[in-house]
Amino acid sequence: MTAAEEATEVSASETIDAKIRELADWRGETLARVRKWIHEADPDVVEEVKWRGVPVWSHDGILCTGETYKKAVKLTFAHGAALDDPAGLFNASLEGNTRRALDIPEGAPLDETAFKALIQAAVALNQSLAARRRKPKSQS
Repeated sequence: MTAAEEATEVSASETIDAKIRELADWRGETLARVRKWIHEADPDVVEEVKWRGVPVWSHDGILCTGETYKKAVKLTFAHGAALDDPAGLFNASLEGNTRRALDIPEGAPLDETAFKALIQAAVALNQSLAARRRKPKSQS
């Protein structure tokens, strides 16, 4: 990681820390919990902040975003439609061709093992897509 990437990651992490503190309710607790699980599932994850303060977790591309609303914390997986979800965690944005989301309302349980498996599947998909982009095209 370059010094510039490291500095960006630190400031993004600090911004996410501040957002969690600012929420100061169940949404902040939920966002902090899933953030911790994302880092445990993928120690190489990169934190970013985009679109007016939305936390974004990336590894060879966006894995998921973490938006907070009055009634839910929404985790949108950039390539969720291409991921296996055997535990049925996805419960929002199900009609799209690309994204899938997980809405977590106050007090809702979330299966830690299944969530981490979903993060790891998203990492594997992003890595395979990145490898395809890097692969040189054959000469005809």
